[in-house]
This record gives sequence, structure tokens and C-alpha cells, in this order.
Amino acid sequence: MLNLDNFKEIADRYQVFFFDAFGVLKNANGLIPNIVDTFSYLRQQQKQFYILTNDASRSPQQLAESYWRLGLHDITADSIISSGMLAREYLQLKVKQGTAVYLGTEDSAHYIETADLKTLSISDVDLENTTDINALVLLDDEGFDWNNDLNKAVNLLRRRTIPVIVANTDNTYPTSKTQVAIAIGGVADMLETIVGKQFIRFGKPDAQLFMFAYERVVAQNPTIGKKDIVMVGDTLRTDISGGNKFGLDTVLVLTGNIPAEDAEIRIQSTGIIPTYVCESAVVM
Repeated sequence: MLNLDNFKEIADRYQVFFFDAFGVLKNANGLIPNIVDTFSYLRQQQKQFYILTNDASRSPQQLAESYWRLGLHDITADSIISSGMLAREYLQLKVKQGTAVYLGTEDSAHYIETADLKTLSISDVDLENTTDINALVLLDDEGFDWNNDLNKAVNLLRRRTIPVIVANTDNTYPTSKTQVAIAIGGVADMLETIVGKQFIRFGKPDAQLFMFAYERVVAQNPTIGKKDIVMVGDTLRTDISGGNKFGLDTVLVLTGNIPAEDAEIRIQSTGIIPTYVCESAVVM
């Protein structure tokens, strides 16, 4: 039987907290019960926290507002670090002009808008006129026609040798306790197989998102080291694996992807070992 740790005791040991979003702070039904108390406690104890998310569907401001509407007011746009930010940084460094085509919603296109780069939805692409297209970015699983536009993406990549950036590496996301939906990372895997090209991926478990967040923390407080930070997530292969690889202590919570009765066997079968396992990220 897996021994569960007390999250409040963990909260007292660290100075900075990296939280995953879905399955840790909220689920398909809304906020995890009493999670508001955790952030009130962290504020009172003058702890720093950031939300590290593979959700590139909305801007940090829009994501923060979604928490406010649910009653969690301690999360601000500045505390949200999305894999979409890394997609923008890559484009700024590597694709300086032309058009970046995207799969996703208009809101998700926020992440790839730069002063010198035009953005264009895949649904608006004319395959007879692609010379100005210099990148394809996969941002979200909504906002396009899965039949026509995915076929269009395949044919675009057959015509143009351009980088493909995947801003959300998740293959699925839970829509209820028993069902999942295909995320844009799963779409990327399919397209990559079809066209036989390697895509560029940003998001957990890759180190770039953790480095991006770590650099922000250190810029505010140079005395903070990795030993002062803990990653809190509900998924072994993204949150926990990514945190472990980056050298952080990790907390697996059982409010999302892994039911309590499956946790021990999942840890044993994957070999991905969290530092702590907690029922939830709620301070009790």
C-alpha cells in the first residue's frame, strides 16, 4: 500500500512551487475542492508559485481570467508559463519573416504573433500559393476542421520544407473521470508519421519549459536554487518525469490522471518515481 504524504508539510519545505494545471488545480468539473486554500496559504507564507502548462490554447491573461471566474484569484498572468511562450521565442530566433501557419483557435495564435511575422490559420491557406509560408505551428486541437485542414497540413508539408513547432506535447487530456480527448500532441504524432519529418516540440517533459520558468525565478531572487523548488503534477510521464530530469523534487497528486488505486503499479511499471505522493495539492 502506497504511503501518502501531507501536502502542507511539503509546502513548508520549499520556497517555490511549479504547479501543473489540469488535474492539479482544476478538472472537468471546475476547481479541485479547497485548492483556493493552498494559494492563500502560499501567499501568507510568502512563497512563490507558477503554473507550468502545456495549454497553448489561450494567452496567459485569458488563462488567468479563467481561474478568476472559478474563484481562484491568486493566479495572475505573470504566474502562468505556457509552452506557447517557447514557440514564440523559437519563431523570433529562427523564423524572422514571412507567414507562420497555425492549427488552433484565434486565441491560441497570440503565442506566435510577432512584429515581423504574419500569422495565418491553416483553414485560410491556399495550397497553390505557399511560397511565403515559413513555419507551421500546432497550438490547439480546436479551431480547425479535422478532415480538410489536417489533410491541408499534410500537403503543405509535402510542398514546403519548413519547421513544424508543436506547442503542446500532450497526446490526450481528460474530459471526465472515464474519458479523454485527443490533444494536439497526438495530432502532431500522426502528422509526423505521415510526412516522415521530425517536428520541434515544446512543453513538459522537455527541459525547456522548466528552464524558462527557472530563469524567471532566479531573475527575481538569485539565491533560489533547484533544491528550493518543487514540481506538483498529476502525470508521471510529463510533470513528474520532466521535474525529475530537471533536478527538482516532485509531487504526484491523485486528483487527475492517476487514480489512487493505480498509483503504486503505475510508478513501478514506468520507473518514474516522484519524491512525494499526495492525495491532492490541498493544504489541510
